[in-house]
Amino acid sequence: MIAYKTKKHKIPGSSFKEINKIAKHIFKQIQSRTKRTPYIKSKYFQGQKIFLNLFWHHLFEKHESDRVRRLKYFDCALDLIKNSTCKSTIKENPNKRSELLYRFMGITQQGEKFYVQIKENKISGRKDLISIVPE
Repeated sequence: MIAYKTKKHKIPGSSFKEINKIAKHIFKQIQSRTKRTPYIKSKYFQGQKIFLNLFWHHLFEKHESDRVRRLKYFDCALDLIKNSTCKSTIKENPNKRSELLYRFMGITQQGEKFYVQIKENKISGRKDLISIVPE
């Protein structure tokens, strides 16, 4: 898999409160562009929308230390989704046959690897950001 080198830095901070404040600010900027569900458009998917709400639900299912670790890469992940045309790995969701899972690899400005996972519903074609995972 080819990694996309992002133009963004990781969100600085050590506590969830600090990092969440910055990440929510970035999210609110995206959210303010639409009256409906917040999304960003992806070059990889030829300008199709990637919805972001599912990511927050998934994030808050995790333990707080894991939330901090994942949320630090939020800005980098958004940059990857918007601008990457690098090939991803695609597999069918083993739990739901009607979904495809795309996994993209990215590298931050500091040289740290992370992965972004996007879920696509085969029937409707809707794409959602599920998770961001540091290596």
